[in-house]
Parts: sequence; C-alpha cells; structure tokens
Amino acid sequence: MAKTIIATPNAPAAIGTYSQAVRVGDTVYLSGQIGLDPASMQMVDGIDAQIVRVFDNLKAVAEAAGGTLGDVVKLNVFLTDLANFGKVNETMARYFSEPFPARAAVGVKELPRGALVEADAVMVIG
Repeated sequence: MAKTIIATPNAPAAIGTYSQAVRVGDTVYLSGQIGLDPASMQMVDGIDAQIVRVFDNLKAVAEAAGGTLGDVVKLNVFLTDLANFGKVNETMARYFSEPFPARAAVGVKELPRGALVEADAVMVIG
C-alpha cells in the first residue's frame, strides 16, 4: 500500500528524520508533538501551555490529513512528571469527546527540547 506524507505549516516542522504524519490506507500515524509553537519553533512556557500546544499541534496535523481529533483511535502521552497526568486529562477533555480514544500515559526521564509533555496518535479516517 502506498504511503502519503502529511505536512502542515500549522504544526511545528519536523526537528529530525521523520514526517509530521504518514497515511497508509485509512490509517494516519501522527508523530509525537511537543509544546513547540509552529510560528517561532520555540517551546511555550510551563506545563499547562505545553499541554495545550501539544493538542493544538496534533489537531493541526489531523486536519491536514483530512481528519479531526475525533478520528483518533489511539493516543500515547509521555510526561516527565506523572504528577501532571490530571492536567492532561483536564485539557484532553476540551479536545476529545466520548467515545474517547484508547490511551497510554508513560512517565519518561526527558523529552526533546526539554519538553514536559509529548503525545502521538493513530487516526482512522475514510
């Protein structure tokens, strides 16, 4: 099956050897997003702003692929401090509605660019 590369200026440009998303058939694999502002490519300040920016970035990539966050079936969240898990839940409720996607939350030692949170997703559209 052919791969289609998804790219949008409304989310941060890739900072490594990866694509913002790849579509294969009806499945779109969204790369991890951190709290980078797509215009400045600078990290936003604080955990609350980073969580919002992460979901805004994922939303932009989902839309560029022809979907919405409502099409996400699996979400992975990586946190440098699991004490912020409740904040992720609160913010996530503003971006997703029931039925919610499957999700994993993982505590990690560190993330690129000193990010406090990162999330990637799998979306099914079509």
